[in-house]
Amino acid sequence: MTSNDEAARGGGTTVIAERIPVNGTYNFRDVGGYRVPEGVVRRGKLFRSDGLARLGDEGRQTLRDLDVRVVIDLRDDFEVSVMPDDVDGLDLQRLHLPVFEGSGASQSTIGITLVGLYEKILLQHGDVIVTALREVADTGDDAVVVHCTAGKDRTGIVVALALLAVGVDREVVIADYAATQANLRGPWLDGMIALVRSHGVEVTPDLRIILGGSPPEALEEALDVVDRRFGGIREYLLETGMSELELAKLRSVLVEPA
Repeated sequence: MTSNDEAARGGGTTVIAERIPVNGTYNFRDVGGYRVPEGVVRRGKLFRSDGLARLGDEGRQTLRDLDVRVVIDLRDDFEVSVMPDDVDGLDLQRLHLPVFEGSGASQSTIGITLVGLYEKILLQHGDVIVTALREVADTGDDAVVVHCTAGKDRTGIVVALALLAVGVDREVVIADYAATQANLRGPWLDGMIALVRSHGVEVTPDLRIILGGSPPEALEEALDVVDRRFGGIREYLLETGMSELELAKLRSVLVEPA
């Protein structure tokens, strides 16, 4: 594992953001430090995470220490109602932007592959992705957390597109996405498997990947689909509704000069 310091210097072949120990989470990370042309992604600006329902006093204090002022929740209405973010008392803005109805743990995605799931997010819910990126661009100097349930699929797509849009190398973005699997292995995945089994669903190897896997080829293939259909990420975002001005604004808030 290499650190984001190596990303900023351009060292190493696999660069991933290390997990930040925030109580009640398993996949909370700062994606700052990644190198872009003539700059670097700001540290302490854009965080990605799994659910924030079990923060407790300790976790909420960590969010205060990180100066988080905006939370973008990509989960659907049911997920939010069952496990609301534990952020009461924090001085922050909460934005609910469901990317699609259903999560990787829901009946609606059983039988689908991760690539199929990501294609659905990209091709059927691009408007919400664009809205999420606009919200990130509107945060100015405020730190923002983007999260869903696992912090790998919906969050993974939104964060990947944000990083790619501002010039982070595709290899680095895919490595950042792939880091989630190790973070979810163990208690988080065990609990999700138990929940699925409690609903009478057989947990197959394929379903285990849907629940807790983040194989790099899944994001790679999904991005290939975007390249073939649109010609690239920026072209995809422009065709989906973002403007050149909004893309420039996104870069201005996420990137600091080298």
